[in-house]
Amino acid sequence: MAEDTLVIAGRRFSSRLFLGTGKYKDNETMAAALEASGAEVITVAVRRVELDRSKASMLDFIDPKRYFLLPNTAGCTTADEAVRTARLGREVGLSNWVKLEVIGDDRTLFPDNEGLLEATRTLVKEGFVVLPYTNDDLVNAKKLRDAGAAAVMPLGAPIGSGMGIQNPTSISIIKEFLDVPVIVDAGVGTASDACRAMELGVDGVLMNTGVASARDAVLMAAAMNKAVRAGREAFLAGRIPMKRYATASSPAEGLVR
Repeated sequence: MAEDTLVIAGRRFSSRLFLGTGKYKDNETMAAALEASGAEVITVAVRRVELDRSKASMLDFIDPKRYFLLPNTAGCTTADEAVRTARLGREVGLSNWVKLEVIGDDRTLFPDNEGLLEATRTLVKEGFVVLPYTNDDLVNAKKLRDAGAAAVMPLGAPIGSGMGIQNPTSISIIKEFLDVPVIVDAGVGTASDACRAMELGVDGVLMNTGVASARDAVLMAAAMNKAVRAGREAFLAGRIPMKRYATASSPAEGLVR
């Protein structure tokens, strides 16, 4: 397991848990949750943080020497808006990496696949490392990969729903067919959801609400830390085949009669 690192665009990460920074009751709780999670990659919504560092900001509670900041384009509904937001994040010194979101529906927060693909192509040409949030559709995931996405981030369930992995077959097929990292993004509600995602063989899990809105966010962050690692180890270990009937644990040969 010491050699089992996640590599995205040539950068290595030892943790496969990505954690968001929104919805916490206060910045102190957020900082404690980040610590408990063991996460290295921390997502920050460019449009929802105070980018003027002369003023107090949640960024003051995130050590850039310890955590890798991944700006995201949350709240953007068009490709042009997402591209401008990504450029802003880079210009203020956050990162040239971006978790790309182009939302197509206000109620479900499902992505706009056409806009997402357009924005991915534009940002890749401009030198961004693009990680697009997409639906659990293999065809669109392949198009994003072909457009230059460094990883794809299919949803497990609608953002903030806490419903867990709704289409495990679709997620596992995406992982099977793609040669870039696959990171489940959205829908994780508790530790068993994170573990289940990792057992499918995906490369990582991104979450925010499941931790930030838990009754005890710090404790949930610690639980998610363990769940992601347990799920990864279970996948690597290889589960036994599922059978309809029982199989005795002890051999039948040599029994005393």
